[in-house]
Amino acid sequence: MDARKGKVKRETKETSISVELDVDGTGDSDIATGIRMLDHLLAQLSHHGALNLKVSAAGLDTHHVVEDVALCIGRALNQALGDRQGIVRMAHALVPMDDALALVAIDISGRGYAVVEIPFEDKQIADLPSGLVRHFLETFASEARLNLHTAVYRGNNDHHKAEAIFKALARALDAASRIDDRMRHRIPSTKNLID
Repeated sequence: MDARKGKVKRETKETSISVELDVDGTGDSDIATGIRMLDHLLAQLSHHGALNLKVSAAGLDTHHVVEDVALCIGRALNQALGDRQGIVRMAHALVPMDDALALVAIDISGRGYAVVEIPFEDKQIADLPSGLVRHFLETFASEARLNLHTAVYRGNNDHHKAEAIFKALARALDAASRIDDRMRHRIPSTKNLID
């Protein structure tokens, strides 16, 4: 099987983003977005999803950096997975982090859609506006062309909620993108196409 890697660069008047992603990695990351909390969450995604991830980002404001990083990571994942031949396709993960409990379920279906239920208490999580967590997930799902459903069942600490979500996303992505040896030469769809 070919290497499952994606590489995306995006230069606009608002941002400059570079992303390299290896689906079959070991969880190595090199992340610098200028937003410490986003760097922390992306490191969780890389480590717990066994994705090798390099992200370099700069921009005029936090909103556009978060949005365009999500866009580029989603596109890199879409590129890396190609026609989705042999993948498990659907998976979920339920992850606790101290007081928080988060669920993420995904279907790498070719159709971008997100349902995000996150009851954050505060407007900020360190240097990241809490509303941008939802925006990141929605943008990522759209560009990666996958269904993403996430819910936080409990928790008092917004940092823990966000981190549990990204760890659950990582575990679900790792499981859904794995090659199923029984289906190695088949597209995981009765249509024989994921588009």
